[in-house]
Amino acid sequence: MTAMTKREALRLQQEKEQSNRKSKRHPLLSDTDINIILVNGAQIALSKLKRAKSFDARLYYYAEIGVYLEVSLSRGAGISDATRDQLREIHREATHLHMEANKQLNREFDLAAQ
Repeated sequence: MTAMTKREALRLQQEKEQSNRKSKRHPLLSDTDINIILVNGAQIALSKLKRAKSFDARLYYYAEIGVYLEVSLSRGAGISDATRDQLREIHREATHLHMEANKQLNREFDLAAQ
């Protein structure tokens, strides 16, 4: 083989590898994928909220759930009504948990102040 032929073979091999890499790239998320991601993210944040020990941690996870709900309200993003309903339910549960934990914290604070 001549030097030119080797270069051409190397160039063709590199082009083939680049083509393979491009075909292995992940396509854009489908509508169902974004719905699953939103619900799973909110459920993870809810479970972390349930385990949180401090007010700041609870507030952080509660806000995170709120963000998932807010994102679900975007029109034209392929988010289904069922996903919105699930996120509303998760947010409602998170609200009750957060408020109950705050009430308990306030009761403990009042008892300690006496």
